[in-house]
Amino acid sequence: MRAHLARVDAVIVQAVIAGALSFSHLHDLAAAAGQDGWKAWAYPVSVDLLLVAAWRRMRQLQRAGQAAGGPRLWFLVALAASLGANVATAGLLDLDHVPAWLRVTVAGWPAVAFFGGTLLAHASETPTAPASAAADAETEPHAVPASVDRPDHDALLASSTDPGPAPEPAAEPVATPAPVTASAVALPPALVDRVRALADEHRSTTGHPADPDAVRARLGLPPSMTASVAAHL
Repeated sequence: MRAHLARVDAVIVQAVIAGALSFSHLHDLAAAAGQDGWKAWAYPVSVDLLLVAAWRRMRQLQRAGQAAGGPRLWFLVALAASLGANVATAGLLDLDHVPAWLRVTVAGWPAVAFFGGTLLAHASETPTAPASAAADAETEPHAVPASVDRPDHDALLASSTDPGPAPEPAAEPVATPAPVTASAVALPPALVDRVRALADEHRSTTGHPADPDAVRARLGLPPSMTASVAAHL
């Protein structure tokens, strides 16, 4: 326990140091590019917020088994802005004579950060299950019982008009098999991955196996698909 706390404390200290230095470098670069006063302090806040938002969104999509290309792009953009400020203020750039392209980049950063943050904030929080899976579950045909042989209409008509010999005993009707209960519906691969991800999350949180009915309810599937969900747990 103490060793774990020591590792956590070391990580926190490193994070504080890195964040403080990066924050200071971004401020110095923004001030050198002509953004003085409170505007210079707003730049590092904007970069760090975009970095954290993109990281959280990227992790959410990865846990859900979905592509995270968009959040990864904005994470790299914010990381490049932070690292660029660290390198620029390390003596490789004359802060008294900042080039014009860097001034344009710093001045255009707020619009870029706002656009990226808006896309990340308005993205769907939790990926929904494919609509086709629920539709397939509702329209899945059940087993159709075999039809009973019908007597020939012409033969019945002839027997009713012909007073010939007594008709032979009718053959016993074919027994109709009982309807077979529909087996578990096959789930799409994306939905199977989502079911297993929720089950793993429940097991890691509570230490107990996940209830198929609870997993089915979280996915928004009909009660008839509980057996299908249980088959993949």
